[in-house]
Amino acid sequence: MDKVEVEILGLSSSPSTGGAYALLLKETYGNRRLPIIIGAFEAQSIALEMEGIKPPRPLTHDLLKNLIDNLGATITEVVIDELKENTFYAKINLEVSTMANQIDSRPSDAIALAVRSQAPLYVAEEIMKVASFVPSEETEDEFKTKEETTEGPPKKQTPETKAASLQDQLREALDKEDYERAAKLRDEIKRLKGNIN
Repeated sequence: MDKVEVEILGLSSSPSTGGAYALLLKETYGNRRLPIIIGAFEAQSIALEMEGIKPPRPLTHDLLKNLIDNLGATITEVVIDELKENTFYAKINLEVSTMANQIDSRPSDAIALAVRSQAPLYVAEEIMKVASFVPSEETEDEFKTKEETTEGPPKKQTPETKAASLQDQLREALDKEDYERAAKLRDEIKRLKGNIN
């Protein structure tokens, strides 16, 4: 399986996601971004570790990390390896002495463990092709909302021009951190590209 190394670019809450958070992953050696919607608990667990804040008692992910360490295992990497019906799936790769193991996991839990153990984080190339995007412009603070957007006149609605127009709308939705709309636009673009090919 081809895989792409990624790093966490940021976490953001959005009123339109019903209390969920968007975790934005960035391709380490490229420009693609991958937004993943995660729960509030997992977002808090990832944010606390990234900020170096230690709660007085271990959270669930701290407990799992301590358990893995005490069993003499090491998390070698985390791989987001599947996307089925808009749901991401991940694997946590462990090494116990000379024996390697793989554990099925939700991406948010796997990422929370990866940040605790400084394990590299990867996404399957096939998933990056389907679910990632390239931002329209690089800014110093890539995870802030764009304040100004401009809309041009409507274009002729061939499948190709409609897909291009939807791609622009997708970028705007992501810039505005409207991840629910962005997911719908991504699905529509995917559907249109399937009709074009």
